[in-house]
Amino acid sequence: HVQLVESGGNVVQPGGSLRLSCSVSGYSNISSAYCMGWFRQAPGEEREGVATILRLGRTSYTDSVKGRFTISKDNAKNLLYLEMNSLKSEDTAMYYCAAANSGFCYYERLQPHYWGQGTQVTVS
Repeated sequence: HVQLVESGGNVVQPGGSLRLSCSVSGYSNISSAYCMGWFRQAPGEEREGVATILRLGRTSYTDSVKGRFTISKDNAKNLLYLEMNSLKSEDTAMYYCAAANSGFCYYERLQPHYWGQGTQVTVS
């Protein structure tokens, strides 16, 4: 049974930085997860894919975060990260960690099999 638990959300000023973490259990190791990603949902908006990372490390990002956000994973700690820099008010959203066992590992097309509960990021 795969479980994803996010942490690290906070209130931050524009231009600031945050690092989100996602603790992953249920896989033998996070490195065995086919694809992992971060999604976000702002109030009144649809959930959108932000970034994905394939098992062997290939990444994808939505255009609005390219150059500012970095997705990575620590196989030894079974943690997925989202490093967020130069934060803008439009980055305010609930951020969700997700994992998929198959399909397209691309921010626009990932259809996760597992979701975390979310962590709130507010840029104000």
